[in-house]
Amino acid sequence: MFKEALRSVVDGTDGGIAGLLMDFEGIPVETYAREAGSDIESVGAEVSVVVKAIQRASEMLQAGAPREVSFRSDKLVTLIRIINDDYFVAMTMTPDGNLGKGRYLLRIAAPRIADELAS
Repeated sequence: MFKEALRSVVDGTDGGIAGLLMDFEGIPVETYAREAGSDIESVGAEVSVVVKAIQRASEMLQAGAPREVSFRSDKLVTLIRIINDDYFVAMTMTPDGNLGKGRYLLRIAAPRIADELAS
């Protein structure tokens, strides 16, 4: 189920490269890469540290729980959707990819993934 959800997000997004479901300790649950050589697990491990820092800052600011984080570099865009207190789903894509579609597909996939994690 998880791989299929990741595949639908990555393959359904123009410019999608890879996706993963990971816990906040940096342990991958499932990954999917459209092309060989994508090191999405390393991206996820580094991103988990950033997302935890954003969660702490959001808590200190009493802004509520963060739901989505994204960042753009010269070569990649990384979209992160927080599933619950323990897991997040992320996708990397090319900078010229369809960011709106990627965000939408992650938002749609998150509840299905959360339901599967709970069962």
